[in-house]
Amino acid sequence: MTTALVTRLTADDLKGLKKSLPDWDLTSGDTALERHLQFKDFRAAWAFMTEVAHYAEAVDHHPEWSNVYNRVAIHLTTHDAKGLTEKDLKLARFINGAAAEHQGDTVHASPNHS
Repeated sequence: MTTALVTRLTADDLKGLKKSLPDWDLTSGDTALERHLQFKDFRAAWAFMTEVAHYAEAVDHHPEWSNVYNRVAIHLTTHDAKGLTEKDLKLARFINGAAAEHQGDTVHASPNHS
């Protein structure tokens, strides 16, 4: 099986990211995107995660995430490229749509959150 070369986004590509993905934060030295969401309850958070999981499997690109009750923290990066790629942007856009569908609101992590 041959793995396709994945191209890391350039600094110029990253400049417009805050405008096109305003609910996401660049982290890890601009090599990752993060978003923190809060849902009505655990069931809504789980339904959101299930929808994203099905999509991630279909496109073979998976988020790093955690869930505590109604909150979901998401970290996107492409490990093969050691940074962000178009795969991450596509997944972030899908996540935005799924979050809206499941009525997830962006919350900002506390300064002590790592």
